[in-house]
Amino acid sequence: MGRGKIVIRRIDNSTSRQVTFSKRRNGLLKKAKELAILCDAEVGVMIFSSTGKLHDFSSTSMKSIIERYNKSKEDHHQLGNPASEVKFWQQEVAILRQQLQSLQENHRQMMGEELSGLSVKDLQNLDSQLEMSLRGVRMKKDQILMDEIHELNRKGNLIHQENVELYKKVNLIRQENIELNKVYGTRDVNGANRNSLLTSNLGVGEDSHVPVHLQLSQPQQQNYETPARATKLGRLQLQ
Repeated sequence: MGRGKIVIRRIDNSTSRQVTFSKRRNGLLKKAKELAILCDAEVGVMIFSSTGKLHDFSSTSMKSIIERYNKSKEDHHQLGNPASEVKFWQQEVAILRQQLQSLQENHRQMMGEELSGLSVKDLQNLDSQLEMSLRGVRMKKDQILMDEIHELNRKGNLIHQENVELYKKVNLIRQENIELNKVYGTRDVNGANRNSLLTSNLGVGEDSHVPVHLQLSQPQQQNYETPARATKLGRLQLQ
């Protein structure tokens, strides 16, 4: 269950009031700091407790923020006058031009240029800033390289697993081929034996299939006596 709605009114209990003040003060200062960092805003917060204790936060200098606030407030009252409005925007342009010039100068100093006017303390501060920047760049580079290494290792493991699976499939196919060769090899031997037996059986009765060539020949002439002559000779003998 969510928290119930809190009634916004003065807390009568002094202990509870002090605890609430401490929690909400820290939250407010934290939000102000995040706003200044995330949005590049110039933020200033001042808090006075019920006992008169001051708690403040400023993204730059509290004095410069107060001066800018007072100046902005005065200019706001004068915006109704066109001349004052033109003057206000001219001042804003001058401020922005000065900030741009300062940033360009800092950039050149970061690049190692225009260092002649800097003191030893300024050079030490610049060295510290460069060292921090270089450390951050190296950490980011190392992080990117480590991420790439982890990704390559992951891909390598996946490829290795795929190779193992393919090797298992190849071995399985090889075993199946060996079994098939054994089966079909036995059948070929039996078929060859049957063919040899059929060939030998055909060799035993091969004469029955040899074609017989028949040829008619002229009968030989023999001296057969005619019946009449034989009768005549018989009569002569009887006489």
